[in-house]
Amino acid sequence: MMFEHVLFLSVYLFSIGIYGLITSRNMVRALMCLELILNSVNIKLFSDIFDSRQLKGEIFSIFIIAIAAAEAAIGLAIVSSIYRNRKSTRINQSSLLKN
Repeated sequence: MMFEHVLFLSVYLFSIGIYGLITSRNMVRALMCLELILNSVNIKLFSDIFDSRQLKGEIFSIFIIAIAAAEAAIGLAIVSSIYRNRKSTRINQSSLLKN
């Protein structure tokens, strides 16, 4: 019974993250939604670890945590740089191909 609840939570968080990523117009909010998606995948992998007692899920979870940390650091650095140059973090106003 507990496994179904954790699976439902993971799918619910993943769908909220996808919806937020599609509809957000702010770069910081889009990064937060991407983090939510990665964390929902982590929840699913941790539930698989409890269910099967295999090492493979733990290794994938560590990789996803490392990727999420690198993505957050690089993403926030890019958003900070765009904000300094454009004075806005809106996605539709900051095209890097323009002057």
